[in-house]
Amino acid sequence: MSPHATSLLNGLAAEPAAPPMNPGATAAALAIPPVSSATPSADDPASNELQVRATHRAREAADATRRAVRREALGAAIMRVLPPAIGLTLFVLVWQMIATKISGIPTPGVTWDAARALFADPFYSNGPNDQGIGWNVLASLGRVAAGFGMAAVIGIPLGFLLGRFVFFNRMMSPIVNLLRPVSPLAWLPIGLLLFKSADPAAIWSIFICSIWPMIINTAAGVARIPQDYLNVARVLDLSEWKVFRKVLLPAVLPYMLTGVRLSIGTAWLVIVAAEMLTGGVGIGFWLWDEWNNLKVEHIIIAIFVIGVVGLLLETLLLQIAKRFSYEH
Repeated sequence: MSPHATSLLNGLAAEPAAPPMNPGATAAALAIPPVSSATPSADDPASNELQVRATHRAREAADATRRAVRREALGAAIMRVLPPAIGLTLFVLVWQMIATKISGIPTPGVTWDAARALFADPFYSNGPNDQGIGWNVLASLGRVAAGFGMAAVIGIPLGFLLGRFVFFNRMMSPIVNLLRPVSPLAWLPIGLLLFKSADPAAIWSIFICSIWPMIINTAAGVARIPQDYLNVARVLDLSEWKVFRKVLLPAVLPYMLTGVRLSIGTAWLVIVAAEMLTGGVGIGFWLWDEWNNLKVEHIIIAIFVIGVVGLLLETLLLQIAKRFSYEH
């Protein structure tokens, strides 16, 4: 070994040894200080401010939602009311313009005054030929109900037969297609010939005009029933009455009610014309009698009454049809 290496080793040996480390001190020196929790206390002003801001934003969002809902509801209400109001206003203005140019046409104001006087006592009776407008409307509704009821009793079952049985359909279709386009008033002389009285003749005309929509719509509803339904009924060996009650009637009811709704509208149209020709008590005869008396304002009132009653009948049957529709 060289003298230089020998002297280096001797120097290292002469250095004092390092004292041993205390195990506890070592652990304390190596320990990681704990991380303090960042959760703010309830008394922290910053935390309270954040909560207040969040609550304020939630309230603002709820208020904005309520305002939007109110605006939408208000807009829908305005759109339901405003267009009809504008239409009626324009109608009255055009009516007023026509009345100022044609002397025989009463103005809306004159017609309104006549209507107030007329409906002050709508059910007076001074004899068979002098009755209030209320009695005349009820008499017309009675004739419509009688003719319409007979048409429903005959037309609806006939429609079921036409739609259910092909042979019967082919046998009756030429007759239905031939007679359906004939004007109901063309049947009025036949009714006078058969019944020798004006009132049954008017009911006869209502019956004729009401029966066709019921037959056609009911038959169309039966024809559109899926064949699978009828096949299942055949497999279950259901009687014809059960097929009618369990399969045909529930499926055909919306079509049948549509035919009823169309029939009642047509019947109310026809009764006015029939009563003009036959006379007696009724809104049609009352209207014609007011024309003979040259009370044009009463004619206009009768037109409005006929329209309102027809609208009410149409709305009533439409609501019934919606009640039994599959969508409702």
